[in-house]
Amino acid sequence: MNEASQLAGMTTDPVRQALRTPLPVERKGTLLDWVFLLVPGTIWGTSFLFIAEGLEAVGPNGVTFTRIAVGFLTLLCVPASRRPIPTEAWPRIAVLSVVWMAFPLTLFPFAEQRVTSALTGMLNGASPLFVALVASFLARKAPSRSVLSGLAVGLAGAFLVALPSLHEGGNSLVGVLMIITALASYGVAYNLARPLQMKYGAIPVLTRALGLAVVLTAPLGVPEVLHGRWSLWPLLSLLALGALGTGVAFVIASIAAGRLGATRGSATTFIIPPVALMLGVVIRHERVDAVSILGAAVCLAGAMLMRRAQDHASR
Repeated sequence: MNEASQLAGMTTDPVRQALRTPLPVERKGTLLDWVFLLVPGTIWGTSFLFIAEGLEAVGPNGVTFTRIAVGFLTLLCVPASRRPIPTEAWPRIAVLSVVWMAFPLTLFPFAEQRVTSALTGMLNGASPLFVALVASFLARKAPSRSVLSGLAVGLAGAFLVALPSLHEGGNSLVGVLMIITALASYGVAYNLARPLQMKYGAIPVLTRALGLAVVLTAPLGVPEVLHGRWSLWPLLSLLALGALGTGVAFVIASIAAGRLGATRGSATTFIIPPVALMLGVVIRHERVDAVSILGAAVCLAGAMLMRRAQDHASR
């Protein structure tokens, strides 16, 4: 899921081949473009609800293994996933499978045993901020003043989102720290994935990272799956989590990156927090403090400011 910022590093090459005649980046968006933006963000926004429902039947490691395995099998159905990748790229893909898949996707179910799905989704709005921080660290170059302003606003918003949970202490604090750690891992992963995706294609790289993550998560995940207390709704939730959130959404997001460019395509990230909030409150009847909702809005505003500054700098 915020799995959505991954599209920021997606190459447009395989998408252009699929579409054959990509539209220019600098153009007025069509209705189809809006579909390509809204659908992945909506799917990723539902991921936190599906995690919470899956935890009703199986432990956190089982949730992670199931979503990764189903996502891997789903992407194998996409012809682009089978494009060859040279042997020398596999060590970096192996690292990617840990920091992009196995590690952060394991942390989210453990976090949701301690905090609500709505809070987890809202905090994921801070994902672009961590990507920018890691990018600046790797480049050993401070961000521009405009990007720093967006970062400051966004981080302040993330603090407001987490503030009520910090007051609760104990379990809630651990859950928030798990989410932040997962987002930091995403920040490393997106910067590592970008050159790989530009060279070999987003979907082939993602598929191989998922395949390795299946192997990494199987030792702890398979026993929990076999001993789960399965019923229809948790099963359907995890199948949807894997097939849609870890499969279909990435295919659609890669098409959006090809049609609109990575910067504009990454706007799908901003849809995730409100979707997660609405589903958590309406379906799971979770209580969300007003300050957390305000913080999510501030966080998204910071990410949008930062994205706009990066967009202007790239022109």
